[in-house]
Amino acid sequence: MTVPAQRGAPDLPARMLVLWCPDWPVVAAAATEAVSVTQPAAVFSANRVVACNAVARRGGVRRGMRRREAQSNCPELAVFTADDGRDARLFEAVARAVEGLVVGVEVVRPGLVAVPVAGAAGYFGGEHALVERLVDEVSAAAGVECQVGVAEGLFAATLAARRGEFVEPGRVAEFLATLPITELDQPGADRAELVDLLRRLGLRTLGAFADLPERDVANRFGTTGIFAHRLARGRSERPPLRRRPPPELTLTEEFDPVVERVDVAAFLAKNLATRFCTGLAGHGLACTRLGIYAVTEEGEHLGRVWRCADPLTPTGVADRVRWQFEGWLRAAPGRRPTSGVVRLRLEPEETVEGRSLQLDLWQNGGSEEEDERAARAFVRVQGLLGPEGVVTPLLDGGRDPAGRVRLVPWGDPREHTTPPDATWPGRLPAPSPATVLDRPVPAQVFDADGAAVGITAREQVTAPPAHLSIAGGGRRDVVGWAGPWPAVADRRRPGPQRARLQLLLAGVRDEPPEAVLVHCAGTENPLWTVEGVYD
Repeated sequence: MTVPAQRGAPDLPARMLVLWCPDWPVVAAAATEAVSVTQPAAVFSANRVVACNAVARRGGVRRGMRRREAQSNCPELAVFTADDGRDARLFEAVARAVEGLVVGVEVVRPGLVAVPVAGAAGYFGGEHALVERLVDEVSAAAGVECQVGVAEGLFAATLAARRGEFVEPGRVAEFLATLPITELDQPGADRAELVDLLRRLGLRTLGAFADLPERDVANRFGTTGIFAHRLARGRSERPPLRRRPPPELTLTEEFDPVVERVDVAAFLAKNLATRFCTGLAGHGLACTRLGIYAVTEEGEHLGRVWRCADPLTPTGVADRVRWQFEGWLRAAPGRRPTSGVVRLRLEPEETVEGRSLQLDLWQNGGSEEEDERAARAFVRVQGLLGPEGVVTPLLDGGRDPAGRVRLVPWGDPREHTTPPDATWPGRLPAPSPATVLDRPVPAQVFDADGAAVGITAREQVTAPPAHLSIAGGGRRDVVGWAGPWPAVADRRRPGPQRARLQLLLAGVRDEPPEAVLVHCAGTENPLWTVEGVYD
């Protein structure tokens, strides 16, 4: 694939330098617990691996793996619990090391920091010289290894950092074109479903996705697809917003007494975050770069900018304030403030139009914040009841409605166990019942003469069904029916004939007709049950 240079593109993002500390959650946890970097280690959340070091990967440990399986593959594995506060606190030393050389430092997340490259590269004599100084400074000041990448835009620069590459100016689309489509699902981006759909459509690389017309992407994939498509083309996720946020959107809070503890700061941050996001929403805006600035009782000025790919919710703002206070108040002696914080200022350094927060059609008024709160509750319940304590349904392959529903533990990959082109002889036609009964209800089916209806050896009804009695109740007239469909695929299996029928029952009084799914076993003295109800 030949990708032309992008010189002169009107919305080509600014050239960024991204410094990435590989496996940062593991690095931070190992440093806290004084575990050697040569020992295999992994960080777990909800009993699953969220990060592991290179030694553990060589031992067969992978992200998403259950703890039991990970320890089975690597018995000497050191196990740590996920802790965002710990990760942010220790990463403050890296951010300070970068800030000592370059201005405009933006923390994307613990383990990843970005800076604009233009001015600093000119000062140090070029991008390569700047990178060498940064790597040496981080290694000396924080004692950690890092990789650096340079490219237009945060997305491309992050991927370049993971590969330790410099992307020539104007060649970002060419760099992205050959990368796998899975790179779109970066941490925090929540694009797993989109990436899975693109892969099933045969789009394996970012270049293949970028080649699609933007109008077709908008029609098929909506807003999420448009943003991802722009990234695959090497553009900014959103077009630049020329409008500067009004000064009154900056939120300043005075503290009396002063804030000297992280838990107090976390509690106060929740209310501040809600007020901050409400003020932005009132002007039709949302924040993607958050400036957090503080003044201590002794007059020390602290500050850090956090960048986020998606517009920040109140929960996202509160988390970043808490993480930053972790870094300030729990830093090593000599680097922490000498007194408590008396003033905090939240400033929207970069904003996008509020329509970026428009809900999907099927969310029914939900929000990202509510989804995140529910997810945390599910994880807490799993901690009490085990992984199988919280499950979600997944519609998979099968012949009957109940057999197609598979319960997946919360946090497990929602992957189908059967190939999409699998055939299921005797499978019920669409639509499926809206309600599938957990315990089928006994019933009786009669023909027009009042005789019981059964199933023949050729899997046909012995007579057209005319009446249905449910749980010994009164008979209801059958005004329409379809089937039967065999319920047992293996004809060599001994036992009575089994089949399912769809029955349309006449309405009672002023009620509309009702459709049900019934199951029959046997010809002589047939046993009927109601398995489902259609809307």
